[in-house]
Amino acid sequence: MLFFFPVSPLCLLTLPSLRKKQKWDPPVSSLDLPTPLFVIFLSFLSAFLCVKRMALDGIRMPDGCYADGTWELKMHVTDLNRDVSLRVTGEIHIGGVMLKLVEKLDVKKDWSDHALWWEKKKTWLLKTHWTLDKYGIQADARLLFTPQHKLLRLQLPNMKHMKVKVNFSDRVFKAVSDICKTFNIRHPEELSLLRKPRDPKKKKKKLEEAEVDLAMEGPLLTPGSGSIYSSPGLYSKTMTPTYDSRDGSPLSPTSAWFGDSPLSEGNPGILAVSQPISTPDTLVKLYKHQSLLDKAKINQGWLDSSRSLMEQDVKENEVLLLRFKYHSFFDLNPKYDAIRVNQLYEQAKWAILLEEIECTEEEMMMFAALQYHINKLSIMSSDNHLNNSEKEVDEVDAALSDLEITLEGGKTSNTLGDITAIPELADYVKVFKPKKLTLKGYKQYWCTFKDITICCYKSKEESHGTPAHQMNLRGCEVTPDVNISGQKFNIKLLIPVADGMNEIWLRCDTEKQYAHWMAACRLASKGKTMADSSYNLEVQNILSFLKMQHMNPDPQFIEPITTDINPECLVSPRYLKKYKNKQPGFIRDLISARILEAHQNVAQMSLIEAKMRFIQAWQSLPEFGITHFLAKFQGGKKDELIGITYNRLIRMDAHSGDAIKTWRFSNMKQWNVNWEIKMVTVEFADEPSLSFICAEVDCKVVHEFIGGYIFLSTRAKDQNESLDEEMFYKLTSGWV
Repeated sequence: MLFFFPVSPLCLLTLPSLRKKQKWDPPVSSLDLPTPLFVIFLSFLSAFLCVKRMALDGIRMPDGCYADGTWELKMHVTDLNRDVSLRVTGEIHIGGVMLKLVEKLDVKKDWSDHALWWEKKKTWLLKTHWTLDKYGIQADARLLFTPQHKLLRLQLPNMKHMKVKVNFSDRVFKAVSDICKTFNIRHPEELSLLRKPRDPKKKKKKLEEAEVDLAMEGPLLTPGSGSIYSSPGLYSKTMTPTYDSRDGSPLSPTSAWFGDSPLSEGNPGILAVSQPISTPDTLVKLYKHQSLLDKAKINQGWLDSSRSLMEQDVKENEVLLLRFKYHSFFDLNPKYDAIRVNQLYEQAKWAILLEEIECTEEEMMMFAALQYHINKLSIMSSDNHLNNSEKEVDEVDAALSDLEITLEGGKTSNTLGDITAIPELADYVKVFKPKKLTLKGYKQYWCTFKDITICCYKSKEESHGTPAHQMNLRGCEVTPDVNISGQKFNIKLLIPVADGMNEIWLRCDTEKQYAHWMAACRLASKGKTMADSSYNLEVQNILSFLKMQHMNPDPQFIEPITTDINPECLVSPRYLKKYKNKQPGFIRDLISARILEAHQNVAQMSLIEAKMRFIQAWQSLPEFGITHFLAKFQGGKKDELIGITYNRLIRMDAHSGDAIKTWRFSNMKQWNVNWEIKMVTVEFADEPSLSFICAEVDCKVVHEFIGGYIFLSTRAKDQNESLDEEMFYKLTSGWV
C-alpha cells in the first residue's frame, strides 16, 4: 500500500541547499531507487520541511516584523504598571486585541471600564470593530490599557474641592453633563471646566499650600451611578421642590433632595448651603486679576468641549475648576435649583470679593450686607435641619402651592389699555456729549422716547417740530453710573455709528425717572420697545436694586455691632485700603456700621430670596457677563480686546476697557474660522464684516463662546428638556 503526501514546492526548492549541506548525491537514475520508496521518502521530507516552515513564525525580519506576517504591539497596563507585547496583524480588530491582552494577563479583575489609549496620536481607540490597519497603528505605536473613568479634584464655584470619578474618554460637554447630574444641577450646558490659573508672582510651592488650605474633600462621586437622573423625569417641573417653603432654605438631605444619589452618603451642605469665609487670609492667598489683560489670559484655560479630557492632557487627580461659563441662566427656579442657585451665588460672591468685576462702594456695601444676611440664615437653617431631619414635603401640597403662586403672580390691572399702543416716555432730561478738552456740562432737553429712538428738543413746546438731536439705540452699550448718596442717576450710552461709537450721557433727577429710562434704554439696545412684557419687570428690578443701596434707615432699627460680623471677609481689599491711614479697630467698626446700615434693607428677606437678589444685583453690574480675549483686528496696529457676552461682541481698548464698537448676534449672518492663520471672521446683515486674530489663546475657544451663546439662545421652556448635543458640536466645534 502506498501513502501519498503532498509535496510542497518549498520542499523542492530547499533540496539543493539540503544537498549542499549534507553533501548528498542523489542516484543517477530513478531506477537505482525503487519508485515507491522514493515517493515515501519525498513525502516524509515534505512533512519535515513543513514543520520547519512553521518554525518561521519565530524568525524576526530586519523591519521588526516576523516571517509569518505578524508584528509586536507594545502595550502598558496602567493598573498593573506592566508592559506587555502581543503578536498581532493589521487585520485584527481593537476588541480582539483587548481580548488577547486580558487572556495573556490572566488576572481576575473587572476590565469592562478599560480601553486603549494611543499616546502619540492622543486618541482613544473606542471603535472596537475597527482594525489596527484602519486606525493606522503599526509596530512603532505604544498603547495604554487604562480605565476610562479616573479621579478628578473639582473646585466648585464655592471654592471647595470634591473628588469625582469622571469619564476621561467622553467629550468634555458630556462629562460636565454627567457631573451636573450627580450634583443635581440643572442646565449643565451653562457650565464647563477651566484650568486653574497660575499667579506668576507666587512660587509653585506657595500655590500648593493655598490649595490645601481651601480644599475640603468630599465623598468620592461617580457620575451616573445611582443618581436620581436615571429616572424618566429628568428635569420635570412637577418634581418635589428642593427648598423649605417657610424659610427658603434647602431641604435636609433626604430622598426629596437627592434620592439615591451618592451625595446622600456625604455632606450635601457643601453644595446647597453657603459656606462663610473662615478667615481674612483666605482672600489674600487667592489669585487676583491685576488688569483686563490678566482676565483675558485666564480665559485661555477653558477646555475644548468637543474633545475628551485625555486629549487635552488632563491628568488623573488634577485640579480643574467647575464654573458657569456662559452667563445666560435659563429657567432659574429656586424651587428646584437650590444647589444651582447657591453655586451661582458663590461664583458671584467670589467674583466681587476678588475684584474680577467692578462695583461702586455703595454697591459693595449692599453685596456685603447680603452676604452677612445669607451667612446668618445659613447657620440658622443648618441648625434647624439638624433638629428636624425627618421633615418631609408633601408633593400634592407643594404642587397646589405652586399653582396658587402662579395664579396670583399672573394678576394684571383691572383696567386694560390698548394692547396695540406702544408706551412712550417724555420728560426733561439732562444730556451731555463728552469730548476731549471740553468744559461744557449737561444741557437740559425735553426728551421723548418712542420705539427705540430718543428725540431731544430744546423745550416741550417745540416737541412737534424737528428735534435738535435724535438717537437710535439699537445695538448701543448701556452703562449705569449711579451714586445714591450723591443723588446721581446717570445713564451712559455708546451708540454705534459708521466710524465707531458716539458717547452720550443722560442724567435723571429721581430714582423713578432713572428706572423707567434705564429700562427703556436696555430694551432698545436689544431692538425691543417698552411694549415688551419684560419692561415693567425691568423697572421694578432697577428700583429694588437702588432701594437696597440706601444707607439711611431709621437708626433705632440698626443692629449693634457684634463680634459675628467680619468686614474683612465681606468686602474686597480695595475698599479696605481706602481707610489704610486709620486705626485697624476704627476701620473694622466703621465698615461694620455701614454694612449693618445696608443690612436693614435686606433683613426681611428669606435665604433663597437673598441669594436670588445677590445674583440679580451681580447681573446688573455694567461689566457682568463679559468674557475678554486679547485679539488683533484686521487693519489694526496694536493688540485690543474682544469681549463676548450672551448677545453681542464688543471691541474694547486693552488698557481702559472702553467699548469702541459693538455688534449684536441678532444682526449676525454667519461666522467662520480660518484654522491655518487662526482668524475669526464674522459677517453681519447691514455692516462690514469683522475679522480678528486671537493672541495668546486658541481661536477655537473664541469660536466656542460665540457658538455656545447662540446655542443657548435657542432654548425654550416649551421644548423637550433634553439637549441636542450634536447641534452644540456643530455650532461650537467648527469641523463636526
